[in-house]
Amino acid sequence: MPRAIRCCLLLTVLLGVAGLARAGDFALHDGDTVVFLGDSITAARAYGKVIENYTLLRFPERKVRFVNAGRGGDTAAGGLARLERDVLAHGATVLTVAYGVNDIGWGTKADDEHKQAYLAGIRGIVEKCREKKVRVYICSAAVTGADPEKSETDFLQTMCDEGLALSKKLGGGAIDVQRAMRQIQKRVWMANEVIKDPAKKNSLHAADGVHLNDLGQIAMAFAILKGLDAPADVSAATIDAATAQAVVEAGCRISNIKMTDATLEFDRHDEGLPLNQGLFWALNYRFVPIHDELNRYLLSVQKLVPGQYELLVEGRMVGKYSADQLARGVNIASATADPWQPGGPWDAQAAALKNLTDARHELALSQVLANAYDADNSGRTAQAARATAINTQIENLQRDTARPRPYHFVIRSAK
Repeated sequence: MPRAIRCCLLLTVLLGVAGLARAGDFALHDGDTVVFLGDSITAARAYGKVIENYTLLRFPERKVRFVNAGRGGDTAAGGLARLERDVLAHGATVLTVAYGVNDIGWGTKADDEHKQAYLAGIRGIVEKCREKKVRVYICSAAVTGADPEKSETDFLQTMCDEGLALSKKLGGGAIDVQRAMRQIQKRVWMANEVIKDPAKKNSLHAADGVHLNDLGQIAMAFAILKGLDAPADVSAATIDAATAQAVVEAGCRISNIKMTDATLEFDRHDEGLPLNQGLFWALNYRFVPIHDELNRYLLSVQKLVPGQYELLVEGRMVGKYSADQLARGVNIASATADPWQPGGPWDAQAAALKNLTDARHELALSQVLANAYDADNSGRTAQAARATAINTQIENLQRDTARPRPYHFVIRSAK
């Protein structure tokens, strides 16, 4: 490749990375307490945990706390009624609000009376949050199992549109979860066209067509993260193998570069880490574009001798790539040589973090159930205090687990 063309390509990479880095800061800041308010879809705690793990991994230096205030069967009016106890009492600085389906009785009460009740609840929540300096984001309801080609203008979407507009008018934020999820749902339905067995068709929903399954919860997390301006790039590194020098270091530091024979070695210390959630997590990328839009952990190596190369990190095989692939750049966020095991150490860290986050929410759920059904227990106060202390310990362990450390990379000719 002529030198002038290589320079142009490199300039394009540099400008692209810089542009993405400036594309808006993530809405969750150091010191924030984020509360998720909503109905049973929120109470399931799944989409909130994905957002929590993304934040911990991507911004390990920001101390952000997460509280789930979902309640099955709840409506916007119900959320407003318990706002003080379940949101503000936790010291919330950021609130996401997701209602709509129960407000219209799963469609059986899709009329102006119930729409006005929904809008009154949204108004009250936003006004109260603005008064208390809480940054509030009203979300449209999660998409239902209705035909995505026909639900764009149905009652639920148009009602939520009015709620989003009202929030913005009052100075709050708005995230159109429903339309973002509908794009994912269209991909699911398209894939199902070639699947003849109904039992094997993909879906975002449980059998009722309202509650979300795991894929649906991931889709909702993706929609909210995008609405919170979550950046796509984790970090990007470009290394010139001919000169053994780092050309691009965006969100990371490259050091100790050595090139001997056909083997390149270096250390990479990232500012944040990609989001992974255990075995087969990457299968969700068929429908939810996390890999390309939220999880770009990039590596490019220029001027390698043509051939096939193995990528090892901390002694573990991550994958095999051609010199041409490495020159163009590869996203190694979820790369693994064995799908039954984590790929790079960042993958193992993320998997460990997921278990800790799950444990923290199991602890929180135990307290919700105890308060609801065992409030007369004379030992409740002491138990609640111990649970609070344990939760703090888990939060500290979460941050330690998600903290980046230097990784040793080796790129060598494939055997």
